[in-house]
Amino acid sequence: MSWAGKILRVNLTAGTVTPEPLNMEWARAYLGSRGLAAKYLTSEIDPKVDPLSPDNKIIWATGPLTGTMASTGGRYTVTTKGPLTGAIACSNSGGYWGAELKMAGWDMIIFEGKSPQPVYLYVNDDVAELRDAAHLWGKSVWDTEEILKTSLQDPLLRISSIGKAGENGVLYAAVVNDLHRAAGRSGVGTVMGSKNLKAIAVRGTKGVGNVRDPKAFMAATKAAKKVLADNAVTGQGLPAYGTQVLMNVINEVGLLPTRNHRDVQFEGAKDISAEAMLTPRASDGKKHLVTNQACFGCTIACGRVSKIDETHFSVQNKPQYWGASGGLEYEAAWALGAANGVNDLEALQYANLICNEQGMDPISFGATVGAVMELYEMGVLTKEQIGIEAPFGSARALCELADMTANGVGFGKEIGLGSKRLTAKYGHPELSMSVKGQEFPAYDGRVAQGIGLAYATSNRGACHLRGYTIASEVLGIPVKTEPTASEGKPELVKAFQDATAAFDSAGICIFTSFAWTLADVAPQLQAACGDEFTMEQLNLIGERIWNMEREFNNAAGFTKADDTLPQRLLTEAAKTGPGKGSVSKLPEMLPKYYEVRGWDAEGRPTAATKARLGL
Repeated sequence: MSWAGKILRVNLTAGTVTPEPLNMEWARAYLGSRGLAAKYLTSEIDPKVDPLSPDNKIIWATGPLTGTMASTGGRYTVTTKGPLTGAIACSNSGGYWGAELKMAGWDMIIFEGKSPQPVYLYVNDDVAELRDAAHLWGKSVWDTEEILKTSLQDPLLRISSIGKAGENGVLYAAVVNDLHRAAGRSGVGTVMGSKNLKAIAVRGTKGVGNVRDPKAFMAATKAAKKVLADNAVTGQGLPAYGTQVLMNVINEVGLLPTRNHRDVQFEGAKDISAEAMLTPRASDGKKHLVTNQACFGCTIACGRVSKIDETHFSVQNKPQYWGASGGLEYEAAWALGAANGVNDLEALQYANLICNEQGMDPISFGATVGAVMELYEMGVLTKEQIGIEAPFGSARALCELADMTANGVGFGKEIGLGSKRLTAKYGHPELSMSVKGQEFPAYDGRVAQGIGLAYATSNRGACHLRGYTIASEVLGIPVKTEPTASEGKPELVKAFQDATAAFDSAGICIFTSFAWTLADVAPQLQAACGDEFTMEQLNLIGERIWNMEREFNNAAGFTKADDTLPQRLLTEAAKTGPGKGSVSKLPEMLPKYYEVRGWDAEGRPTAATKARLGL
């Protein structure tokens, strides 16, 4: 079986690190990563716990395919109760850290309690110990990586850490590994900071040698890689353009939320698109994009490496930002750009670098700035309060607010609260474009009815990665559905949500699902684990995970009333584009969604549903 069969339990209060066997019954029922970590978390904490109290726990988890030769097998998740939402939080990251943990012989690390002083966990195969991190506290993610690799004399260490945002309590702080890969959403980095846990440094030399049927596994992964290579999205679009390939596409179909969702198309989209990243700059003739990059074991390589224009105002006298570093992904480019009406590509890159360097979710940050800019234009917030002029379209305001928020200074402390708390504080809660307190990603839920329903019902708050119906509504994968139509969308959303939970839990990247179905994943898991996994079983596992997360949220105090969208999406029609005149039809879709889920009218899984899923 390709589970390592071991987990580490770290009691930060007592300073103890204890190995224990993995619960294999749970592993078979929930796979790994997202599903298995959620099972451990929901079994061990009170759903009503304060996310930032020592009684909350936080879990790093790999999947059975993490660290193997399965394409994209580098994923890991960080799972906790999230401070931004108060809901279950599970944030997924790529890079190399997850594979390193698996190669050290561990499936998962559970942290409980709170350390009296800053610490980091050092893992070198079977050796695992807490060490003093006083010298790392106050350092950026980038500095933390460099200091640990240098002081431990091991350039091959893989580091998962927080920057100043996590230390300062920014409610959407991220956990960052490999300099610019992040478990980005819901404030998992904030929980890490609340526990005085700075980093996890891992070195694994064992490999993943326990694949049950190596010959069958090699055949299954080879066939699956060919499917990815032959697909237009995973074989051509993503390698060439990255996720930024979507900017112009989504804008043209009228789905690009602009200026805090006041508009659905951005006149400056072309200036911040993948095509713009590939066009030589007027200032120096160089391209913004340097190259693409892959995470561990990935045959898609959608990652971007970019170089900022050294003459740009944001980096003048800041040579530390002149080198090549993590480039813009679509979600970040949207949140920092269109959401604020900013079409300055270099400003977006600078704000993104700050998010990477100090460990901050660019989606929630950018969307919160959008709310601030709207409040500023309304006259509710003034230059004196913010510290700068902050109208929509101001690249300078974006860059300065990124610095202020990451460092926890001035009005940045307010932005660090997220849009739900900030807009409520200033008397306009309706301006928070969020669900359950988590800000929307880069698709408008008025025009694409499926994604609106997916946002409203997502267990971790507004999210595109919990049911990416855009694949069907815009890209025609696996079948084309009409974006503005509401009929059939409850069934579509459930299918995407359940399948996504299985992909996440296997330890592979959700981008494979542009080409793969669960029928491509099943033979890889079967050969790796030795257990019989069919497409039907994986769907059932995904559905089990979804319902378990829902049960936790219900117990935490969430109700049907939280499965909603901002009034702007329900009442203010899209002004332009193919979906002009559309509002979200959530009220008519939600009861049907509950029905297809096997929930009662209040959104609670019925006894029959729980029995069928073994919950």
